[in-house]
Amino acid sequence: MRRRRSSTLLVTAALAVLGTAAAAQEGSAQSGAAFLLLPVGARATALGQAGVAESGSSEATFWNPAGLAGLTTSELAVQYSTTFASRNTAVSGHFVSNALGTVGVTAYLVDYGSQDIVPPGGGIPGGRVSPKNIELFASYGTGIGHAVALGVSYKLIQFRQDCQGICGALGSVSGTTHAVDVGVQVVMGAGDALRLGVALQHAGFKLQLQNKAQADPLPTRLVVGASYLLPLQAVGVAPGVNARVLLDVQDDWDAGNPDARMGLELGYAGLVYLRTGYAFLQGETRGASIGIGIRFDRVAVDLTRVLYQTGAFDDPLHIGLRVQL
Repeated sequence: MRRRRSSTLLVTAALAVLGTAAAAQEGSAQSGAAFLLLPVGARATALGQAGVAESGSSEATFWNPAGLAGLTTSELAVQYSTTFASRNTAVSGHFVSNALGTVGVTAYLVDYGSQDIVPPGGGIPGGRVSPKNIELFASYGTGIGHAVALGVSYKLIQFRQDCQGICGALGSVSGTTHAVDVGVQVVMGAGDALRLGVALQHAGFKLQLQNKAQADPLPTRLVVGASYLLPLQAVGVAPGVNARVLLDVQDDWDAGNPDARMGLELGYAGLVYLRTGYAFLQGETRGASIGIGIRFDRVAVDLTRVLYQTGAFDDPLHIGLRVQL
């Protein structure tokens, strides 16, 4: 056992929601770092988790920080999601400077709830443990000329388990590590219709909870993808209607085990967006997603439901609120 038993069930359960093969991620689950693979942001999650070529939203912090360069105004955002194993909340502020680019800070909490400590053979619980993951971001994105954008995020990552009462050997424990995300995006084609993205995610030091020999690596990923704005007006579709298709391919940094994500977005006049996608993941959580986005002046609300193909777990719900300053 690399971790304390009380959080094994909770963190391993969260692993099942990650949408990757459980066997490939077993080490990350035991370190508490598998939460890094949970999708964050209702907008990109609705698009089948195809987010590496997304731009112009603070959600880019979680998918490809180069997309932050597409923000035209400063933005505050809250992202909330539920899974059968956790309640996840991200709060962020991103601030745009025409001269310097976009700078952002984000706090992300994955809360697995609490679990009673029951004596061997049963009896009255003597304490409770509360495992959780915490991630703090400092992000930066900027454009290089018109066609290229670069981005980087520094991340402080922590797994902690707090104890209340008498927990014995299953008491408080914590581990902290550091990582970076780096990415690039390039636009091309008539009207910048095609956007290509590449990102290296979760590259950092192992997460150590007990001793150095038992530290576990972070789930480092390389993602490449594209977003293409379809020329609807050229085929007689009414002005104001637009559509995008997105495709991402993600691979373990050292395992050679890629999976694909696809998305489609239909928008009208920048006010209403209908989104759908499919994540071709190598685990129990592959499946479709549907979502809607509505903008009211400077406020945007996004709502997404993920529909697991197997039906083995409760379908996650994602809610996003973004406010332009």
